Amino acid sequence: MITSGEVAGVVLAAGSGSRFGRPKALVEFEGERLVDRAVRLLEDGGCRPVIVVLGAAAADVPGAVVVRNPGWATGMGSSLRVGLDSVPASARAAVIALVDQPLIRAGAVRRLIGAFEAGAAVAVATYGGAPRNPVLIARDHFPEVAGLAVGDVGARPFLRAHPELVTRVPCDDVGDPADIDVPADLDRPAVPPRRAER
Repeated sequence: MITSGEVAGVVLAAGSGSRFGRPKALVEFEGERLVDRAVRLLEDGGCRPVIVVLGAAAADVPGAVVVRNPGWATGMGSSLRVGLDSVPASARAAVIALVDQPLIRAGAVRRLIGAFEAGAAVAVATYGGAPRNPVLIARDHFPEVAGLAVGDVGARPFLRAHPELVTRVPCDDVGDPADIDVPADLDRPAVPPRRAER
């Protein structure tokens, strides 16, 4: 069994939200900041600790370890590198989530951790058969993931380079990976959280 502390969580939340008009980490959705909702997603899914990578905005994030990416303007890749570098040595893997996908539920994270427990080195949540987020990466692969994360891309180059390592985990019934990109997206109905889901 995976025990608490063996799988960390990383929230990528450093961007300026250029299309939205302000940093999305601090935007409220259904009365909760997106960054707090993302932390709750990972915590409820079984990740300890949860690391939040901030950049364009500064904030206190209860329940999370906040780290700053001074190179946030270069894109998501630098934030992923900072996040992976901040994962404690005790963690054998990390689940990476994006701050702007508030309709994903904790069941998706639990399924990724379950796949890791069953032997997966890399596990990716899929919706309608398409790989999206969150993504679990075993520690052995952190260096290569970080090395390939350049510009505004995260783990995608690594995933494409090593399809043989990727376990796809269907998560259609535990949320929607739709992004919050513009203010109108806030009008989407929230998916009620279900703590007991699997």
